[in-house]
Amino acid sequence: MIIMTGEKVPGYEVTEVLGPTFGLTVRARGVGKDITASIKGLFGGEVRQYVEMLEDARKEALDRMTENAQQMGADGIIMFRFDSGSISSNMSEIVAYGTAVRLEKK
Repeated sequence: MIIMTGEKVPGYEVTEVLGPTFGLTVRARGVGKDITASIKGLFGGEVRQYVEMLEDARKEALDRMTENAQQMGADGIIMFRFDSGSISSNMSEIVAYGTAVRLEKK
């Protein structure tokens, strides 16, 4: 699966636009991670526990978007983006989205 942030894929032509594709995940911070992060916050620096959580969430959202596009018959995704938001004080939503397309090598 070719995934691009732009609307063109070098060396390929978009032959069919199949429509929007997305993958979504919601993650909650655990008490243990919150405590560890709070202690880290006192001293400054990167809060690795949250970085790992968000990296995992982005990968999961990307995998789900790719699976959705494959089910649509796509072999490419253009205009790919991530978005995120808070659902509550300890839950975050990560969504990966783009346009599922069929590609043909030039």
